Amino acid sequence: MLNQKENFKTIYNYLKEDIINGVYAFGALLPTQEEVAQRFSVSRPTISKVYLALQENGYIRKKRGYGNQIIFEQPSSKAKYIIGLLLPGAGESEIFSVINDQLLHLSEEGDYNFLWEGTAANNAQTRRSMIEFWCKDYIKKEVDGILFSPVERIKDSNQINIQICNEISKANIPLVLIDRDIVTPPERSKYDLVGIDNFNAGCIMAKHLLDAGCEVVHFFYRPCSASSVDLRLSGVKDTVLKNNFLFNNQNIYCGDPADIEFVKSIKIDPGKTGIVCANDSTAAVLISSLDSIGYKISSDVLICGYDNMRYSDHLKFSLTSYEQPCKEIANISVELILRRIKNKKLMPVKVNLEGEIKIRESSIFQ
Repeated sequence: MLNQKENFKTIYNYLKEDIINGVYAFGALLPTQEEVAQRFSVSRPTISKVYLALQENGYIRKKRGYGNQIIFEQPSSKAKYIIGLLLPGAGESEIFSVINDQLLHLSEEGDYNFLWEGTAANNAQTRRSMIEFWCKDYIKKEVDGILFSPVERIKDSNQINIQICNEISKANIPLVLIDRDIVTPPERSKYDLVGIDNFNAGCIMAKHLLDAGCEVVHFFYRPCSASSVDLRLSGVKDTVLKNNFLFNNQNIYCGDPADIEFVKSIKIDPGKTGIVCANDSTAAVLISSLDSIGYKISSDVLICGYDNMRYSDHLKFSLTSYEQPCKEIANISVELILRRIKNKKLMPVKVNLEGEIKIRESSIFQ
């Protein structure tokens, strides 16, 4: 914890430097006072004083019902293109924390600037409530292109994603999708797309569990998941069947991993069962739920996930996960949007990148 006398000065200077250096771009929102207080292990009144000082010195303004918005503008640059970002914030998706950091790095060296307002949301519901506003704002500003990661984990996500893309297309603004498409496979949208090969990622995880000794493989995901999850499921199913094991609807579980009664419905043959989870956050909760009802990870059941979150190696049972090449996803998304800006008539491109499995305790029988 910081020395009490230095709290205000240290935190103020830290946030001010982040604003000046573009970590929080013009129009973006600072984290909530509660989040910053927790981050620095100080009281909320201390952060309130910091935010008030930032307001008084012209770095931010408080918008009722919206948050503390950056009003400090970087000196004008000779950027040739302005690209709007409609991406999850770090609080919603850890992989986009890495992707966004790489985009910031690229903008420091390229002849383009990014608009960061559309990366401010820290959860799916907040992003849902603001994404139409951000989209219209980018269109109004006549940006040269937009990078968009479709929303997920909300009931009307498909409708929202299609609507957003239609609005951008009507404005004749080039668009590149990151991580997932707006339609469910085998359908394919008309937009450039960059992400991992989710089908192959499903195959890799299923093969790993089979090689580890599993004879039964399940797939677990939350409702309203992205289309990328469907591809992972397809890869798991294809691999299990090709290895002459059973896989049907009874091996697919869609629900809340924190719902103990639902978790109890999972058919587990101790010492023979493996579960592929759609992502690490689902796997982490499922591990806790299974542990609470008496199943032993690495003894009764194996579990793995996707995204290689920072906490994956620090759970009670370290989690086997599939790491996405986030920096390369950012690099190629920029290449594709610049290509699309220069020639809007090109055929749509889909780039499937390979990730890497990180094998840990949760997928090894002891």
